[in-house]
Amino acid sequence: MAGDCQLELRGVTRVFGRLVAVDHVDCRVAAGERKAIIGPNGAGKTTLFNLISGLLLPTAGQVYYEGRDVTRLPVHRIARLGVARSFQITSVFPRLSVYENVRAAAQAHSPRAWSLFRRADALKDVAERAHQVLDDVGLASRQHLPADVLSHGDRRLLDLAMALASDPRLLLLDEPTAGMSPAETRRTAELIPRLARGRTVILVEHDMDVVMSISTSILVLSRGAKLAEGTPDEIARDPRVQEAYLGGVI
Repeated sequence: MAGDCQLELRGVTRVFGRLVAVDHVDCRVAAGERKAIIGPNGAGKTTLFNLISGLLLPTAGQVYYEGRDVTRLPVHRIARLGVARSFQITSVFPRLSVYENVRAAAQAHSPRAWSLFRRADALKDVAERAHQVLDDVGLASRQHLPADVLSHGDRRLLDLAMALASDPRLLLLDEPTAGMSPAETRRTAELIPRLARGRTVILVEHDMDVVMSISTSILVLSRGAKLAEGTPDEIARDPRVQEAYLGGVI
């Protein structure tokens, strides 16, 4: 159930030279919400994601997470506050096993992660978390395989598992179904709402069937600015959104 505001953007702007990539975007995301960010190519979606996660600093505006100004915090500080992100291009360690990838991600967020007097494989809570996440995303049967032998769809799921390893309160998904087959896309679209229970999810996604099926609200960007915001039904009927997509039906 959506609750108090977990993330708030106030006039967030990012300028690259003469290009205004994100233009004074205001947005509030409630705890437990699943919000999709959509828009035509070049609308500023990934740039906005980078501003939320701390990979980029805004030229103007503020980002608030759980009531705290995190506008200029580095990525690792934001992650420590309970924010995790998957990337459009997977960032797994190809020579490590599936399990070792997830264990490394879980260990990075463990309070005892960098103990000089404890073997990594002795961190029982880290191992348990890794096994639980692999089971949640459906990769438990492949946990001993090297990551580089996974199919594209399973590698995307591994990237998602690594983001989940820290048990984040806010999960940012950058095109989670990119490059997947129709069957893999359906599987992931069914998986995300289940994984979202107890946490807030913001996703950038081009597949409108996925967006409409899993989102509770949608933010539409056009040329860096907020064009519309509302429920999936409201966005589907909005003539401004249809015009932005060149008259296509979404």
